[in-house]
Amino acid sequence: MKYKVLFLCTGNSCRSQMAEGVVNHRMSDKIEAFSAGVLPGTVNPRAIKVMAEIGIDISDHRSKHVNELLDVPFDLVVTVCGNAKENCPNLPGAKKTVHVPFRDPIDVIGSEEEILQVFRDVRDRICEKIPKLLEEELSR
Repeated sequence: MKYKVLFLCTGNSCRSQMAEGVVNHRMSDKIEAFSAGVLPGTVNPRAIKVMAEIGIDISDHRSKHVNELLDVPFDLVVTVCGNAKENCPNLPGAKKTVHVPFRDPIDVIGSEEEILQVFRDVRDRICEKIPKLLEEELSR
């Protein structure tokens, strides 16, 4: 049985989507990743673009409200923004919750290239931090 992890943020449009994509692409042999938001919107096209740059296709993802996943028995819930941490509903089946914040790239103002660079930076931090966190959790 695979370890189940939920990545939770406010809109389920960037950070949580990228984390879900990374884990399902790189660690799907032992982990099943999900993502959701407390106020879901739509998956950000820039998040889709920067993930495609590293060979991960999240173009078929959709933003989901966390209530859609209340019945899933998560081994781990990872909040990736402060708002989600503060407003995370009680997930009855979740065994553990941790907070790993990442900058919100949606707030960036600048040229398209400057904005994309922030999306790439957030993506790269997620690619670095999240697999390490999950490997540590799996080894406990």
